[in-house]
This record gives sequence, structure tokens and C-alpha cells, in this order.
Amino acid sequence: MTDSQRDTRGLYFEEFEIGQKITTGGRTITEADIVAFAGLSGDYTAIHTDAEYSRTTPFGRRVAHGLLGLSIASGLAVSTGFLEGTVLAFRDISSWKFSLPIFIGDTIHVVMEIEETKALPRLGGGSVVITLDVRNQDDKTVMKGRWSVLIKNRP
Repeated sequence: MTDSQRDTRGLYFEEFEIGQKITTGGRTITEADIVAFAGLSGDYTAIHTDAEYSRTTPFGRRVAHGLLGLSIASGLAVSTGFLEGTVLAFRDISSWKFSLPIFIGDTIHVVMEIEETKALPRLGGGSVVITLDVRNQDDKTVMKGRWSVLIKNRP
């Protein structure tokens, strides 16, 4: 089956509009997430993995890895379907800022806004710059930044 014959859920480059907003569903961060991420990444820093040590820090409890939060935000963004079958490449992450800690039991979601589009005809698509605002259950920003993705043109 060719790409033009299948049912594509994602948006094509021409369908992205500056100012367009997409909000993901939520995802609760668990202890299992932190343990699995520590094992995968090799980052066993005590603030993430040692409950007793973490009580002595300014946060008073374990904090999820910042990159775990970023990874989950990525999964939440993809789960919306707007990139499904149309993304050609993830190009970069810029201006990423970790603003507040994410704790075990926090539920995060992502508010995305299309900031910029640029046609790249020789690549068969265009660049889409998306701002991401990762928020917790209290609607406070825990991290934010910009992604650039290459999206294919409509067949």
C-alpha cells in the first residue's frame, strides 16, 4: 500500500496554521516510570531514586528526571495523532526550560501551538515549529520549549 492510498491520521504540512493549538490528554507520573527511566538512561541520581535522601532536599521528595518529563511530553504529543503518518523527521528542540519539578503522582499534559511554518519543496514537505507548554494538574508550567519537525506535503 502506498502512502497516498492509506488513511493518514496526521496533518499534512499545508494543514498547519500559525496560532493553531492542540492540547493532549493527561498522563500521571508513577514511581515505576522513574525506576524504568533510571534503568534505561543509567541516571540513578539520588534526587530521583532515593526517598530518604530526597527528603533532605528543598523539594522534600523524589523528583522525576527532567528528560523523563520531556519524553512523556513527546509521547503525549504523538498520541494526539496530528503527526501520525505525516512526520518525516524530528529536527530540533530549542529554548527548552525546566521550570518546576514533576513529582510522583503529578499528572501532566501538553499545550502545543504552531508558531511557524516554512515550505521546503526539495524535501517534499515543510518545517513546522511548535511551542510546547507542559503543565501539571494545577495547570502550572513545569517545562516548555520549541520543537521543529519536518512534515510531508499532501500527496
